[in-house]
Amino acid sequence: MTKHNSSDRPLRVGLISLGCAKNLVDAEIMLGSMLKSGIEITNNPQQADALIVNTCSFIDSAQEESVDTILESAEIRAAQNRGQSLIVSGCLPQRFREELPKLLPEVDAFMGIDQVAQVSDIIRQAMAHRAERLGSQVPGAGSKKSQVIDRLNELEKKRPATVHEAEESLRGTGQFGKTKTVMAAKAPAAPLFDVTARPTFIPDYATPRFRLTPKHFAYVKIAEGCNHPCSFCIIPRMRGSHRSRTQTDIVKEAKALIADGVKEINLISQDSTYYGLDLRPNHSRAISSPEKFAAATKTLAADATTICTLIRELNSLKGDFWIRLLYTHPAHWTDELISTLAECRKVARYVDMPLQHIHGNMLERMRRETSQQYIVDLIKKIRAGVPGIALRTTFIVGFPGETEASFQALLDFIRETHFERLGVFTYSKEDGTLAGRMAGQVPDRVKQKRRELAMAAQHKVAVAVGESFVGRTLKVLVEGKADAKQLQNANVSSWEHGLIREAEAGNRKFKGQHYLVGRGEADAPDIDGRVFLRGAAPVGSFAQVKVVGHTDYDLIAEVV
Repeated sequence: MTKHNSSDRPLRVGLISLGCAKNLVDAEIMLGSMLKSGIEITNNPQQADALIVNTCSFIDSAQEESVDTILESAEIRAAQNRGQSLIVSGCLPQRFREELPKLLPEVDAFMGIDQVAQVSDIIRQAMAHRAERLGSQVPGAGSKKSQVIDRLNELEKKRPATVHEAEESLRGTGQFGKTKTVMAAKAPAAPLFDVTARPTFIPDYATPRFRLTPKHFAYVKIAEGCNHPCSFCIIPRMRGSHRSRTQTDIVKEAKALIADGVKEINLISQDSTYYGLDLRPNHSRAISSPEKFAAATKTLAADATTICTLIRELNSLKGDFWIRLLYTHPAHWTDELISTLAECRKVARYVDMPLQHIHGNMLERMRRETSQQYIVDLIKKIRAGVPGIALRTTFIVGFPGETEASFQALLDFIRETHFERLGVFTYSKEDGTLAGRMAGQVPDRVKQKRRELAMAAQHKVAVAVGESFVGRTLKVLVEGKADAKQLQNANVSSWEHGLIREAEAGNRKFKGQHYLVGRGEADAPDIDGRVFLRGAAPVGSFAQVKVVGHTDYDLIAEVV
């Protein structure tokens, strides 16, 4: 057991995790590794001997949140616990691996994605660094948020295009803000630094893990990294190339989760539809376009691993549970995947497929590798092949070069397609990306106005979708008792999917009622709607309910 030098108790560590579900899994791995080594986890950061801030750097708002959290943690440490070691992990040090130690001298250690399973050793070294600094009485530099953010943006502007960007041409022919989850962290002049240039780590079943999700659902990371050349995204640089876990290893984890009472397994990666393709012999990463991807799948051996073989084996496992497929790419859908979803009844009738735009010029500028007609045809095939499926997507408005005509095409597409779930981002200019250097940057006021118009169009769709559910009987996963705030607001926000559902202040439908809250097949954790239930049902289990009403984005039902 790891003991703190100044006491007989175990070393006590706190963790603040920021960002998406994929980052949350990294946090769970760090917690599992710490617990295995005898470190105690605290929910109170002020009481921690070391504090870890697991950062996100996907867009500007997420990056600012990360810097804010680091500097706030350093200020609290200075006032309340000067001996505490401060460690920064995740995407921010991965993105700014060379510059961050100079910009944030308050930090005792920086660690990257490859190092999450070695976190216990890094904590011990960071504690030694902190003790050395206090012993030498070296004053802290006191970083200012604005100075740090300005310098990071300046560094990205000067950074050359990556090899990944250079390898892929258009269509393949030639990665917030309010995501803080608090768990229970004057650096030496040269803080500990352990960040590999291009990550290669992928967790397996043997990797220690302490889940932060409720007992009834879990995220299972099936792959890490990304091979797509999207012009707005920094993820391939931060997370590395796509790398899949073996199917046997994933199934082993799923079996253990089901045995532990998990009722919903959420499959996550940067591109779940690409799963397994990198496991083929002599694989090439340059198969991002639909044509190249289809050609590659046709050459696979009969026993090759794909997302279809994984889903089918998970579906065959004993137990009453859902499988939810998140983060699919439209360019990598196949007829086999559609038939697999239709035939596997444990797979939730739900597809998460970010499209980003529909206008041809925008899709090319975004380097999305799909055309408008391809997307329209794909949606028709999915709906026809999997009756009753709920489609979730996200769009970016205000992308460089977006004209009024291309935005109107997007509005028309939203109205015509009737997505059951939809979120809208305003474009975030990320220095270091191709889009960040493009001409035709759209003013912020125009971007915000377009987002409002897009969400207004989707609001009408959402109300019609809610109305269509009234009178139907659904299978719902019961999450717990609905609290007063949920009943007043019926509100969820998520930086990763761009959805901010408006508060329903004073909604009389909820007045004086006692409700449970659950999710149907059409509702992924945190990002989609809820089903508010009248009646009794066990928390963490499935219940049959009859829908009796709806709000703008949520359903009201009674337990059958």
